[in-house]
Amino acid sequence: MLDSFLVLSATKDPTAVERANLLNMAKLSIKGLIESALSFGRTLDSDYPPLQQFFVVMEHCLKHGLKVRKSFLSYNKTIWGPLELVEKLYPEAEEIGASVRDLPGLKTPLGRARAWLRLALMQKKMADYLRCLIIQRDLLSEFYEYHALMMEEEGAVIVGLLVGLNVIDANLCVKGEDLDSQVGVIDFSMYLKNEEDIGNKERNVQIAAILDQKNYVEELNRQLNSTVSSLHSRVDSLEKSNTKLIEELAIAKNNIIKLQEENHQLRSENKLILMKTQQHLEVTKVDVETELQTYKHSRQGLDEMYNEARRQLRDESQLRQDVENELAVQVSMKHEIELAMKLLEKDIHEKQDTLIGLRQQLEEVKAINIEMYQKLQGSEDGLKEKNEIIARLEEKTNKITAAMRQLEQRLQQAEKVQMEAEAEDKKHLQECQSKSDNLQKQISQKEKQLVQLETDLKIEKEWRQTLQEDLQKEKDALSHLRNETQQIISLKKEFLNIQDENQQLKKIYHEQEQALQELGNKLSESKLKIEDIKEANKALQGLVWLKDKEATHCKLCEKEFSLSKRKN
Repeated sequence: MLDSFLVLSATKDPTAVERANLLNMAKLSIKGLIESALSFGRTLDSDYPPLQQFFVVMEHCLKHGLKVRKSFLSYNKTIWGPLELVEKLYPEAEEIGASVRDLPGLKTPLGRARAWLRLALMQKKMADYLRCLIIQRDLLSEFYEYHALMMEEEGAVIVGLLVGLNVIDANLCVKGEDLDSQVGVIDFSMYLKNEEDIGNKERNVQIAAILDQKNYVEELNRQLNSTVSSLHSRVDSLEKSNTKLIEELAIAKNNIIKLQEENHQLRSENKLILMKTQQHLEVTKVDVETELQTYKHSRQGLDEMYNEARRQLRDESQLRQDVENELAVQVSMKHEIELAMKLLEKDIHEKQDTLIGLRQQLEEVKAINIEMYQKLQGSEDGLKEKNEIIARLEEKTNKITAAMRQLEQRLQQAEKVQMEAEAEDKKHLQECQSKSDNLQKQISQKEKQLVQLETDLKIEKEWRQTLQEDLQKEKDALSHLRNETQQIISLKKEFLNIQDENQQLKKIYHEQEQALQELGNKLSESKLKIEDIKEANKALQGLVWLKDKEATHCKLCEKEFSLSKRKN
């Protein structure tokens, strides 16, 4: 109930009661605004009722205890004066003051103050602005009475509560709103708790939960849509790649078909050439037989010419067979060279991979060398420091031994003094029995000295024991340092071994580079040989048998063919 928040006690000061009431109202309005805004779950508009009531409550808080200034026309009592003072105290507030003064439609100072409050809430700087104003109470005393809310502790409490409004996002339209003629009346019914309000709150909570579920479902739907779109894009890309692959396959098939057709053409041409050569041979055989018959009847020289022509024919046929054999050998050689080229390329790729691996190993070894070098430097620095510590410890041990020697000398002197004292006591007892009283006094004195000497002896023994313990600790530390030095020496040896391994790896790397260079040279030579073979093949492929009618002259000697000079 509102009665629990409003302080209505006649015994108290009425201004204090007003301040307490305004403070309670400010607490209620700020708390209700934050709770409703968080349950509302979006940016607040100027039509939102809790936000309007908050501005009304803030206006009442700022008006409390405001001094009345007399003017020519009427009395002036407005909050624009102290709010305008914020610009001088807080430099960032100059922008908000300038924008308020530039707003069209604002004619009264109260309207400017209301616009200022709305802009400060949108900027989330209202608490900072009012804190600067409260600190400067000397300047505020010009505008407020001493008992005003802004001059007392309640103002600081309200400013502290305003910090919580920074979690709210407000989107207020100040231009179109009539701020001059608004009536600022606090609606207490908003802060009264009824059963209907509780039911409305539960309903609002349920609606907010439903809205949250709706937003969650929409977010899930949006994520699913994005995944579906990404999957569609992937499917499109896969389809495109599939079509590209199908096109490439079709092109490859066409190329294979073309190559097969060329192969068939070449085989048919080869068969035609063979047929033509066989026909030519048969024709030449028939010609030779006819000529032989004519020559037998005519001359014996013609027989010789026939024999020579036959021999030449055999030679040329033998030459042709040799050429064909050479061609077959060259084709087989070509295939072997291509296979050797492929093998060499494979070897080169493998060598390159091994080279890359060796380079990576080399880089790793270099990094290890650098780390070991750094460790060695660190260990050398530690060795130097430890050598210095050892030197200091040796100095300390020397000092301790010297002190022990001094203590032993003092102990011997004390024992001698004790022996002398005992001898003197015996002498005094034997000689001076009559002077026993005096001697007893001396004996008591001597006993006291003896006790003191014994205590000194005990102290010296304890000190000696402690010194021995310290010496043992120093010896242990020395042994530990020696172990560390041995470890450092072993690290040095490991470092030298790693350097040797590095040098060996470098040698292997240089040898492999030389082998690769030799392989490259051999490859270049083999490529040159392949090119020579290809040129020879081209030259051989270019040769075609001419027809008998076309071959009228010899291409070597450029003489006409006759009976004596036959076509070969």
